[in-house]
Amino acid sequence: MKCKICYRASTGKYCEFLEKAYRNIVRMCDVWKGALDISWGEYLKELVKNAYTGSWIKDVAEQLIREG
Repeated sequence: MKCKICYRASTGKYCEFLEKAYRNIVRMCDVWKGALDISWGEYLKELVKNAYTGSWIKDVAEQLIREG
């Protein structure tokens, strides 16, 4: 199986690196939503816009935005 984003070998939807990024996105969502009172989609857009967001997080966030 291949990663949906980078096409590295994977056992699921994402490779091990992007899977970790996905888990971090989900884990931190409540913190962001509590601080900014935003929706899941707005949260993902904020991650993509943020200059301090890492590239793997941005890659996964952009993929999640595309998937709706």
